[in-house]
Amino acid sequence: GVKRRMERRGTVQGVTVYDDFAHHPTAIQTTLEGLRHQVGRARILAVLEPRSNTMKLGTMKAALPESVQAADRVFVYGKDLGWSAREVFQPLGDGVVCAQELEQLINAIVHEARDGDHVLVMSNGGFGGIHTKLLERLGKQTR
Repeated sequence: GVKRRMERRGTVQGVTVYDDFAHHPTAIQTTLEGLRHQVGRARILAVLEPRSNTMKLGTMKAALPESVQAADRVFVYGKDLGWSAREVFQPLGDGVVCAQELEQLINAIVHEARDGDHVLVMSNGGFGGIHTKLLERLGKQTR
């Protein structure tokens, strides 16, 4: 619903965390471009959980790298996919982190995030409570 469209979940240590229902390449691209328009040159860390059945099967995987172009860094949860997230996002080089474990993904995001960043979490599910976990972990960081 509308609630899961760019819902601001909180800001901790200057890092704002958003939730969005974007779960296919067109929605991901539109959402990221909208946030880019809103935040200007501020860094956007895009966090993606390819969770829908079509995404897990890889039906739209070829469009994913292009869909995240408006992000400065991309974090992909690659667990239980019928395809390799590393291979699909490899053309984006070092700007992408792919993780098979949620804790590993959270660690990478928290390590990367800094004051002024915008973390956009995109999934059509609860994503293991990642929003709350990110905000808690960011609050414990000493900067």
